[in-house]
Amino acid sequence: MEETDRAILTALTTDGRLSYTDLAEKVGLSVSAVHQRVRRLEQRGVINGYAARLRYDAVDLPLTAFVAIRPFDPSQPDDAPERLAHLPEIESCYSVAGEDFYLLLLRVAGPVDLERVLQEIRTSANVTTRTTVVLSTPYEGRAPRLTPPPAPTPGL
Repeated sequence: MEETDRAILTALTTDGRLSYTDLAEKVGLSVSAVHQRVRRLEQRGVINGYAARLRYDAVDLPLTAFVAIRPFDPSQPDDAPERLAHLPEIESCYSVAGEDFYLLLLRVAGPVDLERVLQEIRTSANVTTRTTVVLSTPYEGRAPRLTPPPAPTPGL
């Protein structure tokens, strides 16, 4: 990927609402060139969409939890994501290496809701759960490092 495209992606992951004019200024291209590059990045699937970042406590979802799941019977079909897709409290579902099969990110209003959702997860997917409640979030959704790391110094 070209350095200019990386600069565009870095700027957009920091502020997805940048105008093409502001984006062009940040990366040193004309507005039309930036517009074409962004459109190409969207068409190639590099840019997968745009979304608002919420302050979850402001929308009455102050409790965040990570829930690791594993099936009671590992020989059963691996269809937990499909069985859990109906639960809107699950923001993300990650297939993971290790003892657990999936790691779920949940956003709920409080402990009572968390308990209800955990029961629904266990019942719907026939799994055991291990829950970690988030106490605070110093940062989240940071832009990834898109510039290539510096090349190693020869001879070291």
